[in-house]
Amino acid sequence: MRISVYVLALIFFASGMAKLLSLQFEVDAFARWQYPIYFMYLVGVVEIIGAIGLLIPRFSALASLCLAGFMLGAVGTHFVHREWVMLVVASVIALVALWQGWSGRDVVAQLFSRGKPK
Repeated sequence: MRISVYVLALIFFASGMAKLLSLQFEVDAFARWQYPIYFMYLVGVVEIIGAIGLLIPRFSALASLCLAGFMLGAVGTHFVHREWVMLVVASVIALVALWQGWSGRDVVAQLFSRGKPK
């Protein structure tokens, strides 16, 4: 199960860096979708923070759940623009993140409980 965390972290880190470095394919994609350029940078920052969160065991499950929810935007974008291959890729990433978060739901519950962890 830890291997999926590392794979997710790598995916989100690489994707975030591509946006923060303004790689041409990212700039072109955000322009095609008619999203403002600042949104590309915001998404990149969120992806990098999420990747870091995945690598911190205490926050890994929470980061996974947050990233799964965040990926709904990517899934929706690819659906609206009929980018079917990327829709499948984004959906798989979202499902893996959701599965990872669900697997660690007890840890997430402990983060939000007021008492001591069990």
